[in-house]
Amino acid sequence: MPRRRPLIALLSASALLTAGCAIVGRDYRAPEGGVPDAWSRSVSQNLGGERGGLEKWWKGFRDPVLDRLIDRARESNPDLRGAYERIVEARAQRGVARSQLFPSLNAGGDYVRRRASESLLVPPGQNPSNLFSAGFDSGWEIDVFGGLRRAVESTEAGVGASEETYRDVLLSLYAEVALNYIEYRTLQRRIELAVRNIDAQSQTVELTNNRLEAGLVPKIDVTQATTNLETSRALVPLLRTQLIAARNRLSTLTGGFPGSLDRTLNRSRPIPTPRRGYSAGLPADLLRGRPDVRAAERELAAQTALIGVAEADLYPRFTLFGDFNLQSVDASDFFDAGSRAWSFGPSFRWQIFSAGRIRNNVRIEESRTAQALAGYESAVLLAVEEVETSMASIAYEWQRTGFLGKAVTAAEETVGLVKSNYAEGLVDFQRVLDAERTKFNTEDEAAVSKGQIAKNYVALYKALGGGSEVEVVPDRPPGERDPGETPDAEDGKP
Repeated sequence: MPRRRPLIALLSASALLTAGCAIVGRDYRAPEGGVPDAWSRSVSQNLGGERGGLEKWWKGFRDPVLDRLIDRARESNPDLRGAYERIVEARAQRGVARSQLFPSLNAGGDYVRRRASESLLVPPGQNPSNLFSAGFDSGWEIDVFGGLRRAVESTEAGVGASEETYRDVLLSLYAEVALNYIEYRTLQRRIELAVRNIDAQSQTVELTNNRLEAGLVPKIDVTQATTNLETSRALVPLLRTQLIAARNRLSTLTGGFPGSLDRTLNRSRPIPTPRRGYSAGLPADLLRGRPDVRAAERELAAQTALIGVAEADLYPRFTLFGDFNLQSVDASDFFDAGSRAWSFGPSFRWQIFSAGRIRNNVRIEESRTAQALAGYESAVLLAVEEVETSMASIAYEWQRTGFLGKAVTAAEETVGLVKSNYAEGLVDFQRVLDAERTKFNTEDEAAVSKGQIAKNYVALYKALGGGSEVEVVPDRPPGERDPGETPDAEDGKP
């Protein structure tokens, strides 16, 4: 019992120090405020609905193909799997940090046969000799000043940051799939309009040829009509190239090779139209909805805790150690009571002089914390900017689409009237050319505008963090199938 008193005294003193000493570093407090109380623009006519649809915003486009593409991307995108593995890494790092709070125990053993030099003054005995040894040793660093706890705090926040980064990748993936799908359907519509106008312009060429043969118009009418027709035809290969690029991009996003979505996308569908009316909520909602903002806040928390980790080196480190071994020069005596060897005791280590290294390490972590705070503030500013820009784009693009719709109607009527007048010889062919070109360009712009409205809604949903909370971080990597689940025959996956 007397031999144990020093150990008991040390443990008691350590407990008192742990309870009485303030933990090193700074206690983290999340930044407050930082966003305006209201949006600077009022677009209630377009964004005045309920906020509940933000979680699965793509459902508002009412397009089953888009829904399937989103599901495939969530299951098969390799970037998403990489983001998941970064969560696994962060959780493992947290486990490593937590393990430092507990004692370590190591077991080992060895056998050594050695011969001492006869030229040295050595005690008489067996030479060469054997040494059998086996046992274990343990050590426990007592976290008196809280450096280890700050390290755990940092890694805990790091796990949160990696989870938010995963959700940010998920959000960006959903948005990119939707944008490329909208682009694909927009290009399909533009090609359909081009083909329809090419047919109409072919009839105009035939009309000018008939009037030329009848001696009613000069040949220049035919050449101008032919030039207009071939110029329109030249646009189609360019649109088809862009169409293939959008389709291949969708294949990649959904984890497949080019061609894996041919059956899914070849059938023409209208440009997906979002439901008109959605509430952008309040700017403060960004702090809860944007995963990049939440990730920046968690990174700030992780970095703040590292100040305490660096400051812990300014103070002594207390450790309890002990070992127990069996040692013998003869294997038959190895388990005898006399073969026991043990030791235990406390120790401390204190870096009294480091030429300013420790304090400069503290300054480094403080500077990095200030940088992390600036990064968080920048993320908030960017989020507000993106929402404001998206709302303005939606409002004005709706206006533009309305004007273009009226222009298309007028252009169609104009072409009919001008062609009729030309056939009767009342107007020259230049009027026909101008009318057909205007109609073609206006219809094409109207299709692009309709697609742009959908893209602007996607940009708004992304800016508000929509889709990032559809699901919690999965228990297994994305794309890993349950036992017994059969793969899709059209996957086209590597």
